[in-house]
Amino acid sequence: MIGPFRTLQLSDPQFEVEALRDATAKSPALGIRADVTLHVPPATSAQTDVPLIILLHGVYGSHWAWTRRGGAHRIATELQQRGELPPCVIAMPSDGLWGDGSGYLPHRTQDFERWIVEEVPAIARVAAPCVTEKSPCCIAGLSMGGFGALRLAAKYPRRFVAAAGMSSITHFNDMKLFVEERLGSFTVLDEDRSVGDTILRCRERLPALRFDCGTEDALLESNRALHTTLRAAGIAHDYHEFPGAHSWEYWGARLPEVLRFFAAALHKRRPEGTEAEVAARTRTAQSPTTDA
Repeated sequence: MIGPFRTLQLSDPQFEVEALRDATAKSPALGIRADVTLHVPPATSAQTDVPLIILLHGVYGSHWAWTRRGGAHRIATELQQRGELPPCVIAMPSDGLWGDGSGYLPHRTQDFERWIVEEVPAIARVAAPCVTEKSPCCIAGLSMGGFGALRLAAKYPRRFVAAAGMSSITHFNDMKLFVEERLGSFTVLDEDRSVGDTILRCRERLPALRFDCGTEDALLESNRALHTTLRAAGIAHDYHEFPGAHSWEYWGARLPEVLRFFAAALHKRRPEGTEAEVAARTRTAQSPTTDA
């Protein structure tokens, strides 16, 4: 056993290119093998508690979509070189490959939600030991992945510092625009169908939230409705609209903004620890310092 996994295989470092690492694990949540592509920058090797960013793909995609369609690793590298993103590991999992898309939801016999929330971070900790139990985690996604990222971050706020969605499905019913499977073939609890309802239900403790949509996207009105709902409820969030359609051209252009949003959230994140430890860190942070 490797952590919670009966089997977990990693790519050989001598064949890794552009700091990309691949992992395949026998997932207890899914009952099958599932894949994750990770971006592990060399700068993280000597560090600990390095932030983890999870990127969720949309329908029809898999673990390679963010790198081979969106160049996410190159975007992150450029931002890190400019000092706009701290050293971090990016995990890009498959959604479990159920039908045209699992929705990152718990189904009757497979729990695609637990795969993302629990098992993907566990794989990251094995594949990149600089990621630990203490590492802060952010999550983002596009389309179906936006539905997953926003819903899961709201549902599990202690696990995520920030969440972002691009061109997000905001209600499970919108899956019918994309998938071949009948929505009745999914096993979905009513409480998991709506991003807005999940956020409202969990409003007492939420991570930083951001979402955007293209002005030529079929999901624009749904995203506007989510923005209106959250604004009416007084829930803090960032919402933006940009020219563009439901396409990789749009998502690639938005990813730098999402990663900068995560960088800001990581910088401002609330300290962990006992009240005494937090108070001590606060006093230290407020003490005068002298530049060397």
